[in-house]
Amino acid sequence: MSRIEILKTYKIYIGGQFPRTESGRYYALSNKKNETLANVCLSSRKDFRNAVVAARGAFGAWSGRAAFNRGQILYRIAEMLEGRKAQFVAELVAQGETKVAAEKEVVQSIERLVYYAGWSDKYQQVFGSVNPVASSHFNFSVPEPTGVVALLAPEKPSLLGLISLIAPCIVGGNTCVVLASYALPLCAITFAEVLATSDLPGGVVNILTGSSKELHGHFSSHMDVNAVVYGRNDASEQKTVAENAALNVKRCFFWDKDWTQLEEQNPYLILDLQETKTTWHPIENIGIGGAKY
Repeated sequence: MSRIEILKTYKIYIGGQFPRTESGRYYALSNKKNETLANVCLSSRKDFRNAVVAARGAFGAWSGRAAFNRGQILYRIAEMLEGRKAQFVAELVAQGETKVAAEKEVVQSIERLVYYAGWSDKYQQVFGSVNPVASSHFNFSVPEPTGVVALLAPEKPSLLGLISLIAPCIVGGNTCVVLASYALPLCAITFAEVLATSDLPGGVVNILTGSSKELHGHFSSHMDVNAVVYGRNDASEQKTVAENAALNVKRCFFWDKDWTQLEEQNPYLILDLQETKTTWHPIENIGIGGAKY
């Protein structure tokens, strides 16, 4: 018997939930044959503000977790992505990728998550220090998470680029709001399903779909966002992001990289989204008879 195919509804991902955009707007995503693949949410400023609230609410608990546990969770996300590899390949192919290129991108995405999972309990040792001082004190400097980070993921590669921004951000204890690729958005929401069914707490990663032209100004000007990472190559948008970031002195980074290259995965991307905290502690000198002086 013939039947009507039940098509997937691609929503946004905020606070561990899958709401529709509050604006009620969407755009039709088509393939090269001009066949409609899906209706995709056109996120609004209100959606972004809701996502920032969710990210801020999740920050305290996520940044307070043991670094090793954050690595375990990233590894679990990689495991689940491995289990759904065929689905992600199929979505990339539907959006115009060749099967060989799609399989390579999904495999690289899995391996990138594993790579950053391995750094979770090591980057503080690498980038932290015990500093020499002249007084009788210990002086330590350690990296700590910045806070809520707004990420504008590259248009392509849509899955690998998304994960290449998210992974170094959250492994360092930050929470984030991400704008997915406009032209190739399907894998972003399917990846949100992976996050929602993993051990990652709701609100740590929030994923929006929509237009960068409409949203990049809000991503970079929101006063409760501590850092913004722009992963695209639009010079006009880069200028706006840099100017808006200066309004509340938020950190601003431009990660326009070839994410297919292995050298683009490195712990310095974790460090970009960390703040260095220095602590002084007095040295107690023990004298004769156990007296402290």
